[in-house]
Amino acid sequence: MYSSAEILKLVNDYLSHLPYERKPKGLYEPIEYVLSIGGKRVRPVLMLLAYNMYKDNPGSILSSACALETYHNYTLLHDDLMDNAEIRRGHETVHKKWDANTAILSGDTMLVLAYERMAHCPAEKLGDVLSLFTETALEIGEGQQYDMEFENRSDVKEAEYIEMIRLKTSVLLACAVKMGAILADAPTEDAENLYKFGEQIGLAFQLQDDFLDVYGDPAVFGKAIGGDITSNKKTFMLINAFNHSTKEQRAELEKWVAAKDFNPQEKIAAVTRIYNEIGIDRMAKEKIEFYFEQSKRYLERVRLPEECKRELAAYTNKMMKRDK
Repeated sequence: MYSSAEILKLVNDYLSHLPYERKPKGLYEPIEYVLSIGGKRVRPVLMLLAYNMYKDNPGSILSSACALETYHNYTLLHDDLMDNAEIRRGHETVHKKWDANTAILSGDTMLVLAYERMAHCPAEKLGDVLSLFTETALEIGEGQQYDMEFENRSDVKEAEYIEMIRLKTSVLLACAVKMGAILADAPTEDAENLYKFGEQIGLAFQLQDDFLDVYGDPAVFGKAIGGDITSNKKTFMLINAFNHSTKEQRAELEKWVAAKDFNPQEKIAAVTRIYNEIGIDRMAKEKIEFYFEQSKRYLERVRLPEECKRELAAYTNKMMKRDK
């Protein structure tokens, strides 16, 4: 069995040696740039760990695993453009380093490259793999659209938000582990339980991200906290604050959300105080724990010896900053 660190090295080595020989250079250089500036490589690592539970040659499916990383980074490239973000992983975003048109066209080309790289799987698996990948890609676009629509609503329900992050974030993690299982000839029931495992981990992971943006340690979180508050991002935190606030708390929240000229630290402190009064931190922790425990139940249903599942479980525990 490979360790997650060994799997990560396989992924990074493969990505760093991908050739970009097509022309024009101006189309492909931003793609190579985006894939070279780091990242946790969570999706390909999950795919290879799932595969390695059944077969001992994860290097044989690196093209398909890195197709997921190519696709994921394509979504980030376009997200950065839509959000007008200037920095990604400590580097300039593509539309900032080049321009918006380049970000659109290079992003579109990344999507095509993702399919091209995915198609390098065994021919007998191609139909199942492309069907899963295509359904996942459609769902992610649907999740992004819901996220955009939520920006103009103050009545978003928690269930709507959970469905949005399931589509926008969770299904790609679920796709990764299920695809690894498919390519490893795992039983159908195992593949479905692994999909549910990835889906639940994805929900817990995104909710934890929401929580840490408010309550995390910037040194550990890797970025300044409070960004979701200053940008009025509809997170689990803000949605539940609106849905559980008193009349006075709601009025103050609406004032801060509507404010165009404000001191960021003052806004972060004021909104965080309301979260604390309502108990949003407790609610978030409970929801994170619920989905994390659900994920473990689905992994337990996979019909393999525990030692075969240990590395995948350890990796997702690390994702969630858990010891067990």
